[in-house]
Amino acid sequence: MTNSTAEAVICGAGIAGISAAYFLTVKHGIKNVVLVDERPPLSLTSDKSTECYRNWWPGPGEAMVSIMNRSIDLLDEWARETQNVFNLNRRGYVYATADPARVEEFKRSGAECSALGAGPVRVHDGSASAPPYEPHHAEGFASPLTGADLILDPQLIREHFGYLSEETLAVLHARRCGWFSAQTLGTYLLEQAKAHGVNVVAASVESVKTENGRVSQVRLNNGDTLGTPIFVNAAGPFLDKVGRLTGVELPVFSELHTKMAFPDLARVIPREAPFVIWADPQFVPWTEDERAYWAESAETRWMLERFPAGAHFRPEGAGASPMVLMLWDYHKDAVEPVAEPKLPPDFPDMVLRGLSTMAPGLRQYFDRMPRVSLDGGYYTKTRENRPLIGPLPMEGAYVMGAFSGFGVMVAPGAGELLAAHIVGAELPRYEAAFRLARYGEAEYQKLLENWGSTGQL
Repeated sequence: MTNSTAEAVICGAGIAGISAAYFLTVKHGIKNVVLVDERPPLSLTSDKSTECYRNWWPGPGEAMVSIMNRSIDLLDEWARETQNVFNLNRRGYVYATADPARVEEFKRSGAECSALGAGPVRVHDGSASAPPYEPHHAEGFASPLTGADLILDPQLIREHFGYLSEETLAVLHARRCGWFSAQTLGTYLLEQAKAHGVNVVAASVESVKTENGRVSQVRLNNGDTLGTPIFVNAAGPFLDKVGRLTGVELPVFSELHTKMAFPDLARVIPREAPFVIWADPQFVPWTEDERAYWAESAETRWMLERFPAGAHFRPEGAGASPMVLMLWDYHKDAVEPVAEPKLPPDFPDMVLRGLSTMAPGLRQYFDRMPRVSLDGGYYTKTRENRPLIGPLPMEGAYVMGAFSGFGVMVAPGAGELLAAHIVGAELPRYEAAFRLARYGEAEYQKLLENWGSTGQL
């Protein structure tokens, strides 16, 4: 057992904790920061990400668009700094629909996101006055385009997104979006943080002690104690468990998140495709025999129900890689996080069939699915799907989490914001939207009663 001191102790070495450590050390010059995690850095949930980012977020308020815009500014800065070692691209997010009512929703949501700071909406309806549509580039991040392109012209949809269903009526192409290697970026930030004074300790936090009402000591399960005035809870799926060590019940829950790596050997999905989302709820396209089979048992009847919108995919890997990442979060039940989650065995069939509604060429795999690989983590979230970033009631204690399905994209801006709270730097105008204290405000409680879209895919 050893007794030592640290200027700050961060619980959790995922992308959130690493980002906080980076900003405290590299940007603010704090030299003795300890990052505590019983698992290797960037594991558990951070390595299960789809690694995507977007500034296309609904309200209420501009907070989510603002923090994502700031995160993307930082991603751009690091990409220039490293000669884009983490392969940042700006292919965009494409939302597609075959529902006439959703076309009107695209128009409304586009106007809302634009007004909140995501950029202008350009409408391509086939008229002579419509602006030209600029296709995305498969590589690079230097595109000046922001906002979104709303494509209503069927010919234009077929020309640029020919793999989509012929029933597609509209495509909304949000432009300040794309993906990158989160593992490579996280490793780079961690190396920079270590060079500036971060120590990584393989342990878990057992207790957080106070003296005169503020954080004074952190005890680890290896018997070590760390005297410190600052404790940061960045524990990902275990945010609430660690929160109780600081005497607070955090308003979070977790959902299982599963993704599938699929070898698209027939090249249904072009290698240069963006991140594509089917915006319509649907019934899974089973055959009549399959429907009859599922209907026989109460345990499988749920497979015949109407499923939520949000099935999505993106190409994965470089060069001639055939891999496509496929996701559809149709399991929405709250679960207790564990280190090795049990993944749903029905997922490959469900997600492939759900995505075939959007990309019919995938139906050729129904009878002969290639070998796929699954992994899974958790979406740990608040009820309105906004993160928690800032001080806790215990003086010297802070929280940085509830990053839901947007962890890698919010981590840069969140790490910067959390560090600003700790060192007393100037805070951005959106910071109050992410404090735990918001739940004690009567006005915020009224917002929660009629929140609307959470922005969750």
